[in-house]
Amino acid sequence: MSIAVENFVKAIYNNNSHDTKNTKPGNIAKKLGISSAAATDMAKKLAVKDLLHYQKYQELQLTDKGKKMALNIVRKHRLWEAFLFKMFDMSLHDIHKEAELLEHQTSDLLADKISAYLGHPKFDPHGDPIPNAKGEITTKDTSISLSNAEEGKAYIISRLISDDKEFFEFCAHQKLKYGHEIKVTKQFKKNKMTELSVHNNTILLNEDFSNLIYVNATN
Repeated sequence: MSIAVENFVKAIYNNNSHDTKNTKPGNIAKKLGISSAAATDMAKKLAVKDLLHYQKYQELQLTDKGKKMALNIVRKHRLWEAFLFKMFDMSLHDIHKEAELLEHQTSDLLADKISAYLGHPKFDPHGDPIPNAKGEITTKDTSISLSNAEEGKAYIISRLISDDKEFFEFCAHQKLKYGHEIKVTKQFKKNKMTELSVHNNTILLNEDFSNLIYVNATN
């Protein structure tokens, strides 16, 4: 399959995995930087190949065949992220950018070798689960977005969901990293803001930002 096809099914899978679950062609187009017409045309072609279900004005849903393809690409992407982070201590933005290129050139054999070298990790440095060689995610996700966290409770950051450079730079600067503990001190529901304490520093985040950070309660 072409890189464009692989990116398309991966985008559907990733969008469907997030809370918004918006997989309409227009939203997939925005994610991939293509026109809505091009996304619709691609969806129709992939429906013929039995990779997804297409209905006008409806969400795009992957078939079993499409999901298998998506998970295979996701596995390679996240393994490369884990490898680059471990070997070169690259930033979260840079490992994502490089993995976007490497995932399409990686055989199943090489993916298995990378996984074995890393000790078969279950999560990448962003906290996203890494599918196994069978395309299965064996971990259970119990995390919630920071915007839905309770006041006065402590949490561990479990996922950072973005590919934006400034987002990761801000997170690194504020010590908002995968595995770090934070405390939600106040939820400003009306103004959609979340106040939290990280290493004795107070940070105020808007909802667009806090929706990209997922956490698990410490108890």
